[in-house]
Amino acid sequence: MYVSHLQLADYRSYPEVYLELEPGISTFVGPNGTGKTNLVEAIGYMATLGSHRVSTDTPLVRKGAERAVVRAAVVKGDRTALVDLEINSGKANRARLNRAPATRPREVLGILRTVLFAPEDLALVKGDPGERRRFLDELLVARAPRMAGVRSDYERVLKQRNALLKSASASLVKRRDVDLSTLDVWDEHLAVAGADLVAARLSLVSELQPLVRKSYSELTSAGGPPVLQYRCSAVPDEAAPVPAEHPQLVDAIRAALRDSRDQELQRGVGLVGPHRDDLRLSLDDLPAKGYASQGEAWSYALSLRLAAFELLRAEGDDPVLLLDDVFAELDSERRRRLAEHVRYAEQVLVSAAVAADIPDELRGTRFVVHEGGVGRE
Repeated sequence: MYVSHLQLADYRSYPEVYLELEPGISTFVGPNGTGKTNLVEAIGYMATLGSHRVSTDTPLVRKGAERAVVRAAVVKGDRTALVDLEINSGKANRARLNRAPATRPREVLGILRTVLFAPEDLALVKGDPGERRRFLDELLVARAPRMAGVRSDYERVLKQRNALLKSASASLVKRRDVDLSTLDVWDEHLAVAGADLVAARLSLVSELQPLVRKSYSELTSAGGPPVLQYRCSAVPDEAAPVPAEHPQLVDAIRAALRDSRDQELQRGVGLVGPHRDDLRLSLDDLPAKGYASQGEAWSYALSLRLAAFELLRAEGDDPVLLLDDVFAELDSERRRRLAEHVRYAEQVLVSAAVAADIPDELRGTRFVVHEGGVGRE
């Protein structure tokens, strides 16, 4: 799998840009602020419908423009798929596949699969649980695009239930009578939808564990072994196992919702469900978030991304590897080891402010990025 053409219009800093890409290694080199990361981000956006840099789409539209367009040709074997995404500021986005309109943008998920390494990856280890949940969910969708619908269903239920909790909480503060029968209905919906998502995450963590250990040992000899543990808000006792089967998960979430209802009504927000779960990362039986050194944290984050790459590769085509200015964050030994891991992927796209930061193994075809444009060297 590789991207053969990329075209952007009014995306970030680019009024317009068109690139012809090839399999193998391509590098985008240019000073900070000239737009090299925007190119990598656009390709990642096409694969995930989200940016690794911002949580909303509004910053992706160039200032003064109404919409941004990301268009790419994705080659798989002897087939080429044309994907168009229209990002609208303040309105619904649109997508086209092979020039035919898609009912909704998520229908293009799975056409392109990417694994992205970026400076923001350190948050996988040292950041909030939301960063790790996002890592798991994006990988779930990359492997099975139908999981985007599972996530959407859960988020819809959660939004409706939170609105009801907020309203009920306000009524209780004003000492008004509250009919909680509707909340019972949404509790059931959340238990079922939440169990779907948690079951998928648990299975994914089980598959990731041996791959993360292998990648970590190949990147560094410091610390370890890394251990991944999924912590479920429906099972607050950390010594208790999280049930892996869907019916037991539904029961666990249902019971936890019942036990936390008074607290949820007081706070006016949902406290149980996959939106409150975490992926615990540890080294030498200690939490990596508080105890890992900077080098160990980087090795852990890279190991998570390499494990994701290996999972996707095992299912067929190599995903496109995106390395966004990551080598500037690594010491020379980790640069070399990471380069050895990824150099043989079908397509590797690397961005860097300084060409010297890129290991010799990843030189490839070079594009020079300047403000507002890109030229092939």
